[in-house]
Amino acid sequence: MIDDLELFKKELKGVKKIENDRVDLTKKDDELTLAQKARQEAAIGRKPSSDPNPLTTGFVEMVKPDDWLEYKKDGVQEFVYKNMRLGKYPIEASIDLHRRTVKEAREDVFYFIQNCKKKDKRLLLITHGKGERSEPQAVIKSHVNHWLQEVTDVIAFHSAQPKHGGLGSVYVMLKKSEWAKQENRERYNRKY
Repeated sequence: MIDDLELFKKELKGVKKIENDRVDLTKKDDELTLAQKARQEAAIGRKPSSDPNPLTTGFVEMVKPDDWLEYKKDGVQEFVYKNMRLGKYPIEASIDLHRRTVKEAREDVFYFIQNCKKKDKRLLLITHGKGERSEPQAVIKSHVNHWLQEVTDVIAFHSAQPKHGGLGSVYVMLKKSEWAKQENRERYNRKY
């Protein structure tokens, strides 16, 4: 006869211990993120007819661990870009991709940006790590560099200042929502 302890061990076979004992205290909302909703849908067996995530899953041009990431779309004012790359704007949201696979990081980046866009957050910090110890090196960093250029709402990005992760992180600027553009028009077109 199997005792309770043996039965318990049998049931827990294959369960992986959670290594991370940290809690993200920056999350303020109790609402589900798009990624959480997608995971719930998948858990109950609903599959989307097509992948809503347009980010590349294939080959990307590799960067080195010590390479600076920088990108700016036409129309971004130079002083705005300079202030962003110098870390002068407050970071409104951040995500850490350490210990994530490329597939997981792809989902995280896509849903993170979608969620930030929905909440009208414009300056983000993505920590991808330098990738010095991965093989090949800088895999996640290279993919993040490529993915951010694919997202139409990303107007600029640049490797972060040392206080925000340096070459292992990137500042990301999203374009203004239509609501924010209209608010600016109203604010600066008023006649007193």
